[in-house]
Amino acid sequence: MRLSFQKYQGLGNDFLLIDNRHQEELLLTPEQAQHWCDRHFGVGADGVIFLLAGTGESDYRMRMYNADGSVAEMCGNGIRCLAKFIFALEGRSAGETVRYRIDTLAGLIVPEVQADGQVTVDMGKPQLLAQQIPTTLAAADQKVIDVPLMVGDRSWLVTCVSMGNPHCVTFVEDVAAVDLATLGPQFEHHPVFPQRTNTEFVQVLGSDRLRMRVWERGAGMTLACGTGACATLVAAVLTNRLSPVGNQAQATVELPGGDLHIRWDLPSQHLYMTGPALAVFSGTLP
Repeated sequence: MRLSFQKYQGLGNDFLLIDNRHQEELLLTPEQAQHWCDRHFGVGADGVIFLLAGTGESDYRMRMYNADGSVAEMCGNGIRCLAKFIFALEGRSAGETVRYRIDTLAGLIVPEVQADGQVTVDMGKPQLLAQQIPTTLAAADQKVIDVPLMVGDRSWLVTCVSMGNPHCVTFVEDVAAVDLATLGPQFEHHPVFPQRTNTEFVQVLGSDRLRMRVWERGAGMTLACGTGACATLVAAVLTNRLSPVGNQAQATVELPGGDLHIRWDLPSQHLYMTGPALAVFSGTLP
């Protein structure tokens, strides 16, 4: 049997998309997903995303493996790619606007494909308590804001945010100077993060502009991370590095793969992410 897939990328964060709506069992095992994500011996991707039929209040369901075969609760760039994948499967035309309710392991997420092809995603509310991240950097019912953490040979001030998946954000003078390949795994596997963590190194460029490099849990160094960009905006506000205007905070987050626009609506606490997602190619797996 051969398995059809589409490959999509959102700001260089790339995924294999598989239509899994006809059955409950995922069409690839974690080991197979890890193999096909390998950039030398497989197709090459940061993860595999499966589209399943919706249940209850959802139109569809999303399930995902990271490149190492581990389960991902959610992925901001990935869900934008999934929305465009569904848009194509439904045979919709460019210029249409359509909204999907997608069940993820992080809860119900609502992306909207815009008329210009961009995708805006209601990413829901950030979770800020240590037990929600999860991390042992503070008491279970406390927030982790600019808390010192020893990694490598120095202490870093970190702010932790969950967007349905764990993020550890630290602000630096120059993100280009960070040895991400060395530090990323040390943060990811630090014992204070029992479920590991994504790590964002962030440079403040202005009142509404941030530059970010990311080490993703289970995928390593990637060109973009949507949930990470959301966590970064939240961390910037919590640490007073970025000030809200009126009842919202917003910023353009510069990533190696391009820009994401993030808006935090403070009355509802919901975060909204807008960015591109493009089909790269299609193929079949033996």
